Amino acid sequence: MFTRRTLSKLLAALPLAPATALSQGRPPLSRIAFGSCANQSMAQPIWEAILAYRPDLFIFARDNVYGDFSTPDGENLKRAYDAARTIPGYARLRETVSHLAIWDDHDYGLNDGGVEFTHKARSKELFLEFWNVPAADVRRQREGLYEARIIGPEGMRVHVILLDVRWFRSPLRITDQRGAPGKERYLPDPDPSKTMLGPEQWAWLAEELRRPAEIRLIVSSTQVLAEGHGWERWGNFPLEKQKLVDTIRTSGAKGVVFLSGDRHIGALYRETPADLYPLYEATSSGLNMVYWAAKEAGPNRLGALYAAANFGVVEIDWWERRLLLALRDEGGSVRRSVEIPFDTLGIAT
Repeated sequence: MFTRRTLSKLLAALPLAPATALSQGRPPLSRIAFGSCANQSMAQPIWEAILAYRPDLFIFARDNVYGDFSTPDGENLKRAYDAARTIPGYARLRETVSHLAIWDDHDYGLNDGGVEFTHKARSKELFLEFWNVPAADVRRQREGLYEARIIGPEGMRVHVILLDVRWFRSPLRITDQRGAPGKERYLPDPDPSKTMLGPEQWAWLAEELRRPAEIRLIVSSTQVLAEGHGWERWGNFPLEKQKLVDTIRTSGAKGVVFLSGDRHIGALYRETPADLYPLYEATSSGLNMVYWAAKEAGPNRLGALYAAANFGVVEIDWWERRLLLALRDEGGSVRRSVEIPFDTLGIAT
């Protein structure tokens, strides 16, 4: 029997297996933490609560530093990463806890940026360097930073899919009424030529979803299910959001849950598409960036927004066959949560 401390040490010591392997020799994941929006210029006390939680895996879900830049050398982003290296809790988690990372706009280099960002190749170089990505890693050979890992033995496999919603994403449709509720920055764009992921990443995602796994955590730096606001979200491209749902349905993948960030607020969401099990989303943001005055409609939100520093957790009880999504505050206390039976997500016995 593994103790929690022993399990964390084992996971931290071993490299995560690529998606082509099943990691059969590793204990199953039961405590996954994630978070986003960590400004290196501000205090980050929340790492103590995250470390005390003792996650088996931590997912750096977006804006892991704030380093927007407009020069070819990316010097401002480089300085941001250098500063992050000196933050004790941040560094200790990277050293002791198995982790994965994906970027968003502020560690991509351009606020709300997408395919149009001129210096994205430089920001990718700096990302790969900071996260110690091996020379043979496939992300060094292809466009963007999307990747996936399958962790755990057969029957207890967690498939973590990290989407890159920056490198290929089409320009957004600017609002006609800036600041108005539901139209704050952007409007839905029905243009069928617009894309969130680009053709290559879409094909990759469809293939990933056909791999055998019990639970699939799809990490999108921008919100997937959230409705009722005009900030960045998949709903900015409604045809692309529908394509995502259709891709899940067509693949036959069960156990899909979305993890997101971006908003400087925390929230939980649920949506039930036609001919598919309910989809849940946990948005955790920010680790130290907070939109205290947040107020917005939430037609598919579960409960109220949580507008204070937070991190998200996914707790999996393989024997009771249930999954818990929760948001924890700076002291580690649970502030929002929803329990989801495996059967609800279509996960086979």
